[in-house]
Amino acid sequence: MLIRLTKRIPDSAAFLPLKEAKSIPFSTADLPNTLTRLSIKPKSNLALLMQETLQLCEAPPLKSEEKHCATSLESMVDFAVSKLGTNKGIRAMATVLEDRKAAEKWYTVAGTAKEVSDAKTKTLNCHPQTYAYLTYYCHSIAGTRTYVVPFIGDDGTKAEVLAVCHTDTSEWDPKYIAFQMLHVKPGTVPICHILVADTIVWMTI
Repeated sequence: MLIRLTKRIPDSAAFLPLKEAKSIPFSTADLPNTLTRLSIKPKSNLALLMQETLQLCEAPPLKSEEKHCATSLESMVDFAVSKLGTNKGIRAMATVLEDRKAAEKWYTVAGTAKEVSDAKTKTLNCHPQTYAYLTYYCHSIAGTRTYVVPFIGDDGTKAEVLAVCHTDTSEWDPKYIAFQMLHVKPGTVPICHILVADTIVWMTI
């Protein structure tokens, strides 16, 4: 597969301190004021992408989904703990790459996938979003399995890639791209996808 596994968000992107993040309204209604405060041109590409991120964060969740957009590290950790509980240990996992610079590369699956959480284990996937500062879209979808899959690049570099499989897609939008690519309907088959290096999966140990 010719794919990109490296981070989509620049290394220079960083969370705001909790106090500062709380002081900046995070909503579509307040976006014009936020752009002015952060000296971002209203019709710039960044402003449009920020609007898309806010729309994603404000969209209603699926019945089986719990979601939260984290604008600080503390906010992400607090949400993970609130959803996974504190009676068990919690760990965070991500795709690990030997080559962290290549934009895309030919990869081959180099072994058997190892399941690290089954469909009964509650997990939380946090995906980075484009915003003026580091923001993660975190959500938990019931019936999700998580795997670690060994990959090897055409240049010999290795990767331990996280992959998730959603076993219940009955509530998903029929127009979702995976259904179109696979020519299937919601609720008929599991939908699986790999996670790039800056996506974080939280789970109980």
